[in-house]
Amino acid sequence: MSEKLQKVLANQGLGSRREMERWIEAGRVSVDGKIATLGDRVEQGQQIRVDGHLLSRQAEKPVCRVLMYNKPEGELCSRHDPEGRPTVFDRLPAIRVGRWIAVGRLDINTSGLLLFTNDGELANRLMHPKCEVEREYAVRVFGEVSGKTLNTLTKGVELEDGLARFTEIKARSKPAGEEESMNRWYNVTLSEGRNREVRRLWESQEMQVSRLVRVRYGPVELQKRLPQGAWVELPLEQLNALRKLVQLDDETQTLVDVRQGKLDHARLTRMRRSVKKHRTRQSHQRNQSASSD
Repeated sequence: MSEKLQKVLANQGLGSRREMERWIEAGRVSVDGKIATLGDRVEQGQQIRVDGHLLSRQAEKPVCRVLMYNKPEGELCSRHDPEGRPTVFDRLPAIRVGRWIAVGRLDINTSGLLLFTNDGELANRLMHPKCEVEREYAVRVFGEVSGKTLNTLTKGVELEDGLARFTEIKARSKPAGEEESMNRWYNVTLSEGRNREVRRLWESQEMQVSRLVRVRYGPVELQKRLPQGAWVELPLEQLNALRKLVQLDDETQTLVDVRQGKLDHARLTRMRRSVKKHRTRQSHQRNQSASSD
């Protein structure tokens, strides 16, 4: 039985379907020696090459895995950066088959929850607008926010790429140390992930966003104790909650050791040391690069 080429590539863990479609359009994929075009379907026995390299198609799909990463500000959601800036892929664990796929993106000045998976179909569905997967953010804005502004943001604002709105806005208490400041904190929810959508919605009402943190993606909430720059792998129950949300069958296997499910003091200490060591190494490399220039 034939399958769409982009689906086959995504199922091998090379990327999301959208990313595979871009690869095909760029002429990076061939089937039986012929450059592929978008819409091509392939059979099991056909030879697929990516950038000239033969794709070894796995008889069985690898175990579906999902990582929760606490992204710091200052990291790019790109695999490589020509300027040598840190990226969210720098500290992810090695993977034997395929590669990690980022589920959506966060801009360089946004921190918080970022999911990664090795399952291209899962990534595609979680990002696809038709699935309407909720994203929740904690946002800090400067100054007073009127009830009229909040009402407008939930009713909808016409942006340059169409109508956008928050499905819910909740006021939240200020963190310790901000009691006397002019900042106001809100939790906002939306069901799509357009570029800089949260910031653009607030800016449309002439409100300045000074901090933005993603705290939830679908049913998965950012673990409060997870250090910035660290990751944990989701256990089977949480992974299958994501799969169920987008109408995919349950995964039956997991590589997660249930004994490591809790972020105890010893594990948190190891995480913080690892993140600090990585940042020190990155800083040293950037200094070396700057001095050589």
